[in-house]
Amino acid sequence: MLQRHSKNNNDLAFFTYDEKRKLGYGTQKERLSKDSIKPFDACCLCLKPFIDPLFCPKGHVFCKECILECLLSQKKDIKRKLAAHSAQQKQEKEEEDEKLVLKKARELEAFDQQNHGAVPQYSDKNHISDKNGFHGANSVRVTSYEEEALRNMKAFWLPSATPEAPVKLDAPSTSTICPEGKEKLKLKSLFPIYLTDENNEQTKKPKSLENNFICPSCKVTLTNTLTLMAVSTCGHVFCKKCSDRFLAVDKVCLVCNKECKERHLVVLEKGGTGFAGHGDHLQASDFKHLGSGSGLGLVRPATKT
Repeated sequence: MLQRHSKNNNDLAFFTYDEKRKLGYGTQKERLSKDSIKPFDACCLCLKPFIDPLFCPKGHVFCKECILECLLSQKKDIKRKLAAHSAQQKQEKEEEDEKLVLKKARELEAFDQQNHGAVPQYSDKNHISDKNGFHGANSVRVTSYEEEALRNMKAFWLPSATPEAPVKLDAPSTSTICPEGKEKLKLKSLFPIYLTDENNEQTKKPKSLENNFICPSCKVTLTNTLTLMAVSTCGHVFCKKCSDRFLAVDKVCLVCNKECKERHLVVLEKGGTGFAGHGDHLQASDFKHLGSGSGLGLVRPATKT
């Protein structure tokens, strides 16, 4: 008859599958829920239902206030970087001019000393100069270049003379970028969109957080499961099925009868922010290494195989 101790798993020299699961050992996978995915009618910056939505040519939707504030802050940052870069260039030019002046001064001083015989050439190798640097009555103390070199001496062992690594600033880009797609974005390239609610009213401002929008053609409720197409010329939003069947063929918007071509149809992106996933990224995985002693370890991202 087996004893009670042998029926328990803690007497084994290795961890069982059940113990590994309880400790979180190995790769833990979990499918992201609906709360972890950004809905299609939410701003990519504030992650709230958008107000006066604007979308970029890549299909990322933003609130008007959010994207304008983002582009304005980028322009201020670019202006600051340009000022720092111009100041660095000015400083480098001044240093080059100063080096050129010192070089000319050294050449003139050496020429003057050579013509006046201020520094005689000694052939005696046993001649020892004194501690002040004098070689004789006609010699000079030290040149101005040597004095400046001593004053500007860099010594890493002295806190007051520790050299600092020069910071080289590259020329910054003057283009603003999309905060979501990381491509170049200008204010004039943003287009407004108009969603159709259940009462067939074109709106830019949601009346409530639980607003239901439909496709103006097939009257299907728009959700994250559908691929949405926006017309950049007028801003109306359709499902991809109606867009491929009617808009791409007739070249006319079904709501306002405005002419639109295939290049004017933009796919609206859903999810994909730093706080949410979408599409192929609905599975989160972490690898937990089983540490020694307590059995607890650090959590690191799982490696792709």
